[in-house]
Amino acid sequence: MSTKKETLKKRIAAANRDVPADVVIQNGKIIDVFNLEIIEGDVAISDGIFVGIGDYKGKQVIDAKGKYVSPSFIDAHVHIESSMVPPSEFAKVVLPHGVTTVITDPHEIANVSGEEGIRFMLDESEHIPLDVFTMLPSSVPATPFENSGAILTAHELRPFYRHKRVLGLAEVMDYPSLQKGDDSIVDKILATTPFTYNMDGHLAGLDTHAINVYKTAGIRTDHECTTIQEAKERLRRGMYLLIREGSVAKDLKSLIGAVNERNARRCLFCTDDKHLDDLIEEGSIDHNVRLAIKEGLDPLVAISMASLHAAECYGLYQKGAIAPGYEADFILLDDLETVAISDVYKASEPVAKNGKFIGNPIVQTVPQPSLTSTVHIPDIAEKDLQIKIGDTKKAHIIEINPNQLRTNKRIETVQVENGVFTASAIKDHLKMVVVERHNHTGNIGLGIVKGFGLKEGAFATTIAHDSHNIVAAGTNDGDILTAIQALGKMNGGLVLVKDGKVIASLPLAIAGLMSDRGHEEVAAGLLKLKDAFVELGFSGDFNPFLTLSFLTLPVIPEIKLTDLGLFDVYDSRHIEVGVKE
Repeated sequence: MSTKKETLKKRIAAANRDVPADVVIQNGKIIDVFNLEIIEGDVAISDGIFVGIGDYKGKQVIDAKGKYVSPSFIDAHVHIESSMVPPSEFAKVVLPHGVTTVITDPHEIANVSGEEGIRFMLDESEHIPLDVFTMLPSSVPATPFENSGAILTAHELRPFYRHKRVLGLAEVMDYPSLQKGDDSIVDKILATTPFTYNMDGHLAGLDTHAINVYKTAGIRTDHECTTIQEAKERLRRGMYLLIREGSVAKDLKSLIGAVNERNARRCLFCTDDKHLDDLIEEGSIDHNVRLAIKEGLDPLVAISMASLHAAECYGLYQKGAIAPGYEADFILLDDLETVAISDVYKASEPVAKNGKFIGNPIVQTVPQPSLTSTVHIPDIAEKDLQIKIGDTKKAHIIEINPNQLRTNKRIETVQVENGVFTASAIKDHLKMVVVERHNHTGNIGLGIVKGFGLKEGAFATTIAHDSHNIVAAGTNDGDILTAIQALGKMNGGLVLVKDGKVIASLPLAIAGLMSDRGHEEVAAGLLKLKDAFVELGFSGDFNPFLTLSFLTLPVIPEIKLTDLGLFDVYDSRHIEVGVKE
């Protein structure tokens, strides 16, 4: 008799009470995500699968002591690289927050290291107590308006679909190519559909006509909504709505009003990009659930969105519920309104308790040298950072919106000396620089950014979505140059400079995106960076590094900076910094 057959027979016998279950949960208040009710009974588990609710005996008993027994949470769209730690460390952080499954898009590392980066993320997440499912990056590079470290065509992606944890095609960001039916994206869609119909969208700032185009192409989800009207238009055309609450993009409060009892089954939660310190202090999907309840959503609906709805969206039909035949991934909640998590179980095994990871030791995969030597920059002098705008005193400005990905395109009078832009702390006009770091092109994009409020110094990072070139901003060319050079010496990371000296830094050796150190050490490094910003005069209520890292993303309106220069997203073209009067 095959092992699979023996296992199934054992589960059936346990469900039928012919033999004791492996584990029984007693005295709990069970969250029924199908009927949105609280029920009572014993919950029986065999081989890590729920086999029954009722009256059961078990070899092992978990006394829930009147707590709520809830399905654990699923992050429907996350870039693990944004946590700045690899999957093995990421697991230790999110499991205590009740997240036992994530659906990730490794397009950050893929834009740096291509197929090798994808393989690293798959291998690194192979033997950990967190289910890491992967959507293959559709946009490497994200657009033709910048230079990344790799190019992935349908040919390179196709073999990955045979991996057991690859679910589909990740966020399609290049709308102009999709709209024109370019072979580059059509071939990727056709390479996907023989295996799966899971395909994610990226409709930032796009109208209903674009939804028609995306949905016709078979793309089923969007996580870029920022208004209730946008949310309804996507739901109306059959898309799933992913409500995001990350470190920069915080959309939940603006969108949760779109969810009602008639459409909630098409709504789910994601974090997209969330920094390690925010994950530790605030939480992951549990924070989304908590915030949704605070905003007035029924707790049972919120929990269903974080579990069953996400599982159904991506075809994970054995996940997301406390019910026979479902995987025994569950959490015990002390309180329903505050989503106070006391215990987390993965396949019926305890992995977290009272906010601490208690699972078996997890060992990081050692990356290949090619993944830890990805910063290649030319010799740069201060003269290379000059923004020459001639006689005009007006310039295009990138104005940030704190805690949002979208920027404003402004034309303002700037400080000019001898035809060259000079940063001004008084006007809050900083110089911004993007240096290509992958292909030795020597490209340097230059622009002006407003909204950081720095009084002195500079800061820079190799996290620059989505091509991940070097991006820097500062009050003077000397400090900007020092910051850029420091990143080259430490093979990527984050750095702050004042008066020509590095005052804080955090190396990110893996592709310039993730650390090879433990998450506690990385979190401590992030805290030092945060404290160091005070020395530069920063007093804003947002994360400046995260904000800077998205100012290079030319698929989110209105204006961004790439290694090829200042980019007008709506006009889909590069523009001059100076504006003729």
